[in-house]
Amino acid sequence: MDTTAEVRDFLRTRRARLTPQQVGLPDFGGVRRVAGLRREELALVAGMSVDYYVRLERGNLSGVSDAVLESLARALQLDDTERAHLFDLARTQNASATTPRRTPTNRVRPNVQRMLDPVAAPAWVRNGRSDFLAGNAMARAVYSPLFTAPTGLPNTARFAFLDPAGRDFWRDWETVTADMVAVLRAEAARTPYDRGLTDLIGELSTRSDDFRRKWAVHEVLRHRTGVKRLHHPDVGDLDLTYEAMELVTDTGLTFVVYGAEPGSPTAERLQLLANLSASTTATEPATGTAPTGTSSTREDA
Repeated sequence: MDTTAEVRDFLRTRRARLTPQQVGLPDFGGVRRVAGLRREELALVAGMSVDYYVRLERGNLSGVSDAVLESLARALQLDDTERAHLFDLARTQNASATTPRRTPTNRVRPNVQRMLDPVAAPAWVRNGRSDFLAGNAMARAVYSPLFTAPTGLPNTARFAFLDPAGRDFWRDWETVTADMVAVLRAEAARTPYDRGLTDLIGELSTRSDDFRRKWAVHEVLRHRTGVKRLHHPDVGDLDLTYEAMELVTDTGLTFVVYGAEPGSPTAERLQLLANLSASTTATEPATGTAPTGTSSTREDA
């Protein structure tokens, strides 16, 4: 990842979305030649010289203190995720050869799989690049289109952008894919040495105009809770709430659990999906492959 370009574009896009009124500066009217704040206005709000801010916006965070980053984050009115992103970029740019490198894992421990299996709701584990690494039977049933997609290792971002079925699966595809891109960008700053993530971003950038368009916006996001609006090919529309919890012991892995309002159409359709999945599993001949609920793992790329 080119951190100089990332810092430059991130700061420019954040500055462009602010107006003088939002930061407490007078607006004397007239035609503004730039979108949002001027550099000198942002520098004034951040309490630094214009020359110093220009240096930062050119992508040079070398030697910048946490106090300066905090001032910049406040001036740009960054939310918690954006602030963390700025600090991640600075940390990467200032890393030395001896700085420990955060290495995500792609292995799901057997004990985690044993936690997944008895959960009645769909529950699964993903890494920072959106690979479906492990799940219980219900999660694999909900995400069954991923396992029939001709895109290799089940990956929600690759399925969404490169498989036409992805547009049917996510009912609010535009919003979902914008969030996916924002999550990948935040992850790229957090784990800049993840070769698998770099390869995925490169693949999607090369093969998808939609991905390139959304990537250029420079949004960042971390999924913690929300609603997934899916259209399952076997049971129809599903409105699922979700909670995402990081596995502290397993760097980079997230445990995701879905739920549905009791008695709702979604709850009824999940039960139907569970029955269909159990029926299919019962009638499948033994092939020596891993059962539905087992972990799908591989070594780090």
